[in-house]
Amino acid sequence: MKCYRAAILRFGSDGQALFEQDGLLAVGPDATGRHVVQAVGPFTALADHFEGVPIEHLNGRIIAPGFVDLHVHYPQIDVIGSPASGLLPWLENYTFPQEGRFADPVHCVQTAEFFLQELLRNGVTTALAFASSHPASVDALFAASAARGLRMVTGKVLQDRNSPDGVRDQTEQSLVDTESLIQRWHGKGRLGYAITPRFAPTSSEGQLRGAGELAARYPDVWIQSHVAENMDEIRWARELFPASRSYLAVYDDFGLMRARAVYAHCIHFDDEDRALMRATGAAAAVSPTSNLFLGSGFFDYAGADRVGFRYGLASDVGGGTSLSPFHTMLAAYYVGREGQTKAGLSLTPQHLWWQHTAGAAAALGLDGVVGNLQVGCEADFVVLNPRCTPLVERRTAAAASLDELLFAMIVLGDDRLVERTVIAGMS
Repeated sequence: MKCYRAAILRFGSDGQALFEQDGLLAVGPDATGRHVVQAVGPFTALADHFEGVPIEHLNGRIIAPGFVDLHVHYPQIDVIGSPASGLLPWLENYTFPQEGRFADPVHCVQTAEFFLQELLRNGVTTALAFASSHPASVDALFAASAARGLRMVTGKVLQDRNSPDGVRDQTEQSLVDTESLIQRWHGKGRLGYAITPRFAPTSSEGQLRGAGELAARYPDVWIQSHVAENMDEIRWARELFPASRSYLAVYDDFGLMRARAVYAHCIHFDDEDRALMRATGAAAAVSPTSNLFLGSGFFDYAGADRVGFRYGLASDVGGGTSLSPFHTMLAAYYVGREGQTKAGLSLTPQHLWWQHTAGAAAALGLDGVVGNLQVGCEADFVVLNPRCTPLVERRTAAAASLDELLFAMIVLGDDRLVERTVIAGMS
């Protein structure tokens, strides 16, 4: 067991932030051997209970839950910042050519290693990630994640039509490969599999039907895809699936909406779509930097809260412009201000931070497991240094409330703010 003394940020069951200016975090193995939070609270109240246990004093630092990235493409790490007029040209000109390179297992391993280094440098300790359509890309990311003890959920992309050579797969073989990967990796340590149609227009009815059958056969795996991101994409999906009520309903029609199903974007919804999300237990991965970069639109926070379905924040790299949770949280604030009602919606700093930690964990079906520092949570956390730059130090020192402190870090923060990332209680 080990203890840490620092300011500590965590979240209550109501999503409200709890902050100890002088706190103690005790981590150690539970009965199963997982390293979890054993105790957390004020230092003065807990110190006597851990007499003789090593305490690391982190003066001036803040311990916070590791960030959860609810939607990211690891094969797209090399297409960040590629110019395009919109989603579909961006896929054609940059994404598909880059993903074609993942036919090479060596490239898969090299990219997976770099991708995970970047996640950890930015304080991301859990991710729901797309691989490519090549099984080797999944093997590489799972192996690299297992070596680091990371909690990682990923899956082979399914795309058997409307895709170029090099990334297009074959319907029957894609489903065989998916089941083989589930059996090889799902539930091994902290790894989880996600059945991963790229998006409805690039999968045939046979592939989507097969994916739904796999989802029924393996009810504890995840499902991930994209929906309602771009108006051209929506028109395309409606042309290809005219019998479905909406683009979102396509996935429901093939048995791909349930708890542990996470759909990226979810921008252009009506209330029937929102009700379907709520009724099935599916969640939205809100991707503000990607949506702003590609001009796709704004996630409707007010609509989501009114109808009541789960959501959390995501980088969506490479359409997204940064793996930094601080950049993502700031972009979400812009979306709230500019993309809601005429008066705008001012998302609070606590709510923004919750969306990228405990809220994203709940959307992933891992509430109380990751994304928080309550007793029993896995011991994934970041050590933040609010003195990382002169401006961050000056602004955070002047903060008169927790909201001011959190917002200053959201607005001014980047990877320099993350001094250390701790996975399963180990740096």
